[in-house]
Amino acid sequence: MKRHFLVRHGETDWNVAGRLQGRTNVPLNRLGRFQAAQVGRVLHQLVGDVAALAYVSSPLVRAVETMRILRTTLDLPALEFEQDADLAEISFGRWEGHTWPDLRRRFGDDVTARDLDPWNFIPPGGESYVQLAARAEAALDRLPGDAVVVTHGGVIRALLHVRAGMPAGEAAILPVRQGAIYVLAGGMFKVAD
Repeated sequence: MKRHFLVRHGETDWNVAGRLQGRTNVPLNRLGRFQAAQVGRVLHQLVGDVAALAYVSSPLVRAVETMRILRTTLDLPALEFEQDADLAEISFGRWEGHTWPDLRRRFGDDVTARDLDPWNFIPPGGESYVQLAARAEAALDRLPGDAVVVTHGGVIRALLHVRAGMPAGEAAILPVRQGAIYVLAGGMFKVAD
């Protein structure tokens, strides 16, 4: 039974401001760097032999930076991990950089449509959770065994739906914590922090 240790990247200033990041490259802030190191310590406690795991990251800066810090904390070479574009965050298209209150003011009808069906809604120029789930699941299928996957909140939501059976409507609005590990195995998940 494969285990996937899903890690959301550490905090960014856009997270603090409530801005939709999507595919926009935003670096970690100070707390985000601390969270990345903390995840490394928790992972070591969970697994022990961390060198036996595969390591793969989203190619977005905040995920890559999280992985480098995590691996440094584990005394592993910081740059020796794979990147997979299928693990990048859901695209919010033209909504990226905006906050939800701003979007509600400017595009109220579209945001209401999303509220009614967040799993299938496609923001202008973006993608739906349905599309995200297909590519994220394909990325996990390519992993050879137990793996640490540094990714994003949207990707983790999608994977909890397709791999652990969380209802789509619940998964789409689940708060995914930074600084925690979502251990996915055997059709179930648990959170370690």
